[in-house]
Amino acid sequence: MSHDSSIAPKLEEIKQEIDQALPNASQEAKDTLLGGVEAQLRSGQVEPGTTSAGRVGSRAGKVSELTVIAPLKPGGADRLRSLFKLMNGYFGAADRVGTVHDMRFVFLPGDEQMLFATAFDGDWDSYIDDFATQIPVEMDLLFSEVEGWPGIHDPSVKDFIVEYQHTAEGWYVASPDLTVADTRRAQKKAEIVDELLDKVGSL
Repeated sequence: MSHDSSIAPKLEEIKQEIDQALPNASQEAKDTLLGGVEAQLRSGQVEPGTTSAGRVGSRAGKVSELTVIAPLKPGGADRLRSLFKLMNGYFGAADRVGTVHDMRFVFLPGDEQMLFATAFDGDWDSYIDDFATQIPVEMDLLFSEVEGWPGIHDPSVKDFIVEYQHTAEGWYVASPDLTVADTRRAQKKAEIVDELLDKVGSL
């Protein structure tokens, strides 16, 4: 593998770090990882892939992540399963927040804990504030079965979330510079272009 002289020293340093961190990995895997680093260096994308989302969590470009693993009340998992079944996949309230890319609720084995994971635009504090102002009733309903949930308007709610939040060690975002609003605008433009092309094609 040949490298530009300008990045060769950095690649050699990273190669040694890979060998030290992953002693049991195959040489093919190590070479693949090093190739990805080389491509990044050649493209000039040397900024960190993620930074801090604020109080806790990671941020990539304009998008941040939040991952919570919280204890559930006895029988809470079953009650929430019933709720999600009634909702039938409809989480329209999240659209009112306007910054939510995705959300998922996962019951961990044993049904004693729930994992809540989401990606959102902006920083952590603003995101929690948006939930409190835009969909407080829905938030308290969805988290009512979490042991000790203080309520979204309680002054201690942010500290409660931080207690159970875990910052992602590895996280990939396909379009880190696109907010939810950006994505919707792009989708709308694409729909308009498709309509125009259909009209032109029918002439």
